[in-house]
Amino acid sequence: MTGIVEHPLDPRDCEARVHTDADGAVVTFTGVVRDHHDGRAVTGLRYEAHPRADEFLQHVLTAHRRDDIRVAAQHRVGALAVGEVAVVVAVAAAHRGEAFAVCAQVIDEIKATVPIWKYESYADGDADWVTPCC
Repeated sequence: MTGIVEHPLDPRDCEARVHTDADGAVVTFTGVVRDHHDGRAVTGLRYEAHPRADEFLQHVLTAHRRDDIRVAAQHRVGALAVGEVAVVVAVAAAHRGEAFAVCAQVIDEIKATVPIWKYESYADGDADWVTPCC
């Protein structure tokens, strides 16, 4: 399944959705929860999505799919711990150059256009909504 999901993500699921025997490249981006942000220690976070976020995500994916390029992505919502996978994008194509370029474009567009918000918890006990930077 591609889309907005509440369960833990496995990058191999997206890769399996896009890979065919015609492909010489499968490029995968895996976004993982890190333990810091802007100099603060992060203990975990929560992603929340607009009810139509999956539609926005599917629009991004459809814009990049062609007969010779396949794209899949999943974004997790809910509470995530440091080290957990938050987002996966997989792109398969005949050549690595195209696969890398499309993968970079897709994750950038997901971050910029899909209405998903991040609420970070910090080691000092504070928590705050984070504005996406890129």
